Amino acid sequence: MFDIQNINFWYPGQNHPTLKEVNLSIHAGEMLVLCGASGCGKTTLLRQLKPVLTPHGKKEGEIFFKGESLGALEVKRQATEIGYVLQSPENQIVTDKVWHELAFGLESLGEKQEVIRLRVAEMASFFGIEGWFHRSVHHLSGGQKQLLNLAAVMVMQPEVLILDEPTAQLDPIAAVEFLETVQKINRELGVTVLLSEHRLEEVIPMADRLVFMERGEVNLNLSQELLRKNHFTQKQKDYVTTTAMRIYGEVKSSEVGPEDCPITVKEGRQWLDTIEKQVPTELEIKDLSSSGEKENALECQDLWFRYEKEGKDVLRSFSLSVKKGDFHCLLGGNGVGKSTFLLLAAKLLEPYRGKLRREDKKIALLPQNPKNLLVKKTLIEDLESMEIEGGQPSSQQINSMLEFMSLSDLAKAHPYDLSGGEQQRAALAKILMVSPDLLLLDEPTKGLDRPFKEALAKRLNVLREQGMTILMVSHDIEFCARYSDTCSLIFDGQVVSTEPCHQFFAGNRFYTTAANRMARHIMPAAITEKDVIQGCKVLFCP
Repeated sequence: MFDIQNINFWYPGQNHPTLKEVNLSIHAGEMLVLCGASGCGKTTLLRQLKPVLTPHGKKEGEIFFKGESLGALEVKRQATEIGYVLQSPENQIVTDKVWHELAFGLESLGEKQEVIRLRVAEMASFFGIEGWFHRSVHHLSGGQKQLLNLAAVMVMQPEVLILDEPTAQLDPIAAVEFLETVQKINRELGVTVLLSEHRLEEVIPMADRLVFMERGEVNLNLSQELLRKNHFTQKQKDYVTTTAMRIYGEVKSSEVGPEDCPITVKEGRQWLDTIEKQVPTELEIKDLSSSGEKENALECQDLWFRYEKEGKDVLRSFSLSVKKGDFHCLLGGNGVGKSTFLLLAAKLLEPYRGKLRREDKKIALLPQNPKNLLVKKTLIEDLESMEIEGGQPSSQQINSMLEFMSLSDLAKAHPYDLSGGEQQRAALAKILMVSPDLLLLDEPTKGLDRPFKEALAKRLNVLREQGMTILMVSHDIEFCARYSDTCSLIFDGQVVSTEPCHQFFAGNRFYTTAANRMARHIMPAAITEKDVIQGCKVLFCP
């Protein structure tokens, strides 16, 4: 379908290419997953395959689409045969109604009304959109918006579907449903799928092939069979493995387990069953979350909020306490009021009923869209513009932060020229320069790779030990389970549960980690990979 030959690409003003000698063939009907660190060139490569989205810069090499030069392909064929879904659901919607969004592409191509009606009806049925077909797009959840984007692309009947981290802003349940729909398109419609994704837990089992990029180069090109051999360097493991694969790799010995490693949660459970020896009825895992009475840094009682006077209440009788020095996570589906509460906590919005009390004087908020914080022409100017204790940050402070965020080489780049993950790191850099008493984070880990998440967690833990309180909204269950103290589940504008981290995830069936789902029948209290690995060592060496 695509034949990518010796592609090199430089953004304007760059000395080093973002893409280096990329050679890759994508076969008709396959599902290929592209993975790698944030900023490794995934988005740049994907955009080379859709000429109208190709960024400005210098390119060498050639790309062929079904044997023809991609650059010579007429615009109408590009629009209809190559579908592209962006990372942010908001950035692709162009009309105000669901039905109009579905019809917009065909209208733009001048298709006849009867053709448009037929294709729109067919796609609405295929995607299960009938129930919200006439709704305003502004009233859709994040998952519904991304599903609408996908349906609006599929109504054009493309032969190739390219998706650039499409689940980055979706909650775990919506993300799984979205990816299952993508798999259904690949399996039942025969559409070739090329997918860039950090959520490998769900996509690796679906993929025919996995391509790992590192610093602009294709480092690994693996089939499912090769993936199951689990022969990777430590660095590669962070980008091409699932929870089951990592646990298997840590505990495997010559006397246990099959030759091929498990990939899915189901296979992981079956593998644990085969190695179980003299298992105690319940293997206890120590709850490492903080304990003891602390003062409240933030406390609210019976908050009610709506954006419009006659509109629907976004928050209803919302009550929550956040302890000083705690790392407190808010979880829940898209559109349940999590981000709205952060805006209330930051005093950017006011409730129309209820009380909200904060002890901390200095507050910083990382918004959901990092671009809202990036307002200068270069990244370094953005950091220089920050006001911190004692005035402006020094050059040493700025360089140290850029180095920590792995952004030193991009200091003079325009923030909007950065990848999604790089923009997220840039916004985090500005926020962390402030060192507030109360740090409010809205999905800080989206678009970030696993190693950087670990580095960020260590940094946040140091700040927390120094007395900072952290309140984070997140869809990243694995991150919350590994590093938070307390978790709250938000549903329908209300707090339905607040518990210590281990207790919270061990008690949930859906809002829990892959490690817990894999091992809960043997180790009910295990919620992280480390918990399961420690438990397995107890089983092997009682």
